[in-house]
Amino acid sequence: MIIEIAGPGADAARESIAAVTADWGHPAHALPPATAVTRSDTKSVDPVAVTALFLSVPSAVLAVTDIADRIRKRRRAGELIERARQLSTEQTTARLVRADHSVDLATLTPDQLLDLVADEPQVD
Repeated sequence: MIIEIAGPGADAARESIAAVTADWGHPAHALPPATAVTRSDTKSVDPVAVTALFLSVPSAVLAVTDIADRIRKRRRAGELIERARQLSTEQTTARLVRADHSVDLATLTPDQLLDLVADEPQVD
């Protein structure tokens, strides 16, 4: 996910957003404005191992795991949106940058943010 921060308090805002994501175990990385985002750290997965894993795990366990994961992500999205709203009172904007458009984080609900992030194409 790419978050663009602009405004007079952009440096403080970056640190604030970085603190939120660091609490989740995902440190923020600053990118130069002209740098394209690439993912060189992707790993390949053995399809046979993945198939065996899915066949051995009952579907009820997967459903519970998905719900728990969604709840955790929703809480995190809420924290990120609340931080963006706090920053907007300081004349600083935090935007979610997508390939086709960008969206002000302060205007989203946690579910909308999760849906936008889920709809992003995966870069291989």
